[in-house]
This record gives sequence, C-alpha cells and structure tokens, in this order.
Amino acid sequence: MFLELAASPVFVDTYGGRVHIAWDEKGGTTPLGQLAFFVDFLKTAELLDPWIADCPLVYTSNNAPRKADVLGTLLLSVLAGHRRYGHIDSVRYDTVSPGLLGMEKVVSSSSARRAFIKADEAACVSWLT
Repeated sequence: MFLELAASPVFVDTYGGRVHIAWDEKGGTTPLGQLAFFVDFLKTAELLDPWIADCPLVYTSNNAPRKADVLGTLLLSVLAGHRRYGHIDSVRYDTVSPGLLGMEKVVSSSSARRAFIKADEAACVSWLT
C-alpha cells in the first residue's frame, strides 16, 4: 500500500501556493523534508496567520524585517532542531522552505536575537500561552 502511495504524486497547499511532492527513492534526505506537509496543516487549520498577527512585535523603522519573516525564521530554526540563535544562519540560504511559509526572506541571527528585546514581556507571555 505504501509503495502505491509513494509512487503517486501528492499535492499540498502552502502559503507560497500549491506544491507537487514526488518521492525519489534514491534521493538524499533533509531535516525539513516533511515541512510542506506541516505547512499544509498550519494553513488548513488556520494557525499560522493568527499566530503572526497576534504577536506583540512592533517595528517603527522602514528597514525592519517583516514580522512574518522574523517569526518564520524562528519557526524554521526550531523545526530544524536548533537551540541557539547562531544556528539560524544555517537555514538562511534555504531557497525552498521560506517560500512554503510565505516568507520574503530568512532574517539574520542578529535580527532574530534583537526582535523581542523591546517587546512588552507581559504581552509576549500572553501571546505564547
């Protein structure tokens, strides 16, 4: 049964559009190989947009990154198993995953680290719970 499913293409909806997934039995693996399925779940369950919208991050600079890019970067880093801000740089050059989340770019580890410095702590705790 699994071989039949693996041989047929699968389509999932992401924030970057519909994605066609095909299995390559001889291909390599990646830590984020199942990300498209998780993003489809987030989109179908309508979980990502409210999470981003409710986040208490407020930027006043025109040069500041988009809130969706900061949170998406942190999400990608956590899903890749990272535990330190410095590890974010390893996902910065991923050209596929950010598009699945509808991101414009992966922010630097410095931008991610500074994102919540001036945020209201009580509002952040409320948002996370």
